[in-house]
Amino acid sequence: MYTIFIVCIVIVIAVLLLSVLTTSKAYSYKHTVDPLENNPYADQEKDQNNTQG
Repeated sequence: MYTIFIVCIVIVIAVLLLSVLTTSKAYSYKHTVDPLENNPYADQEKDQNNTQG
């Protein structure tokens, strides 16, 4: 009975530890955005706005 309880506690602790590590790694990921001058659609979008307005 106690061995099953101990195994269950170890599994719960392992899952909790892995989820905390995964979440902290996800929050530390640095997202980047391409600058506007490298965006080929920026000029097309400006032209469409000028013709509509």
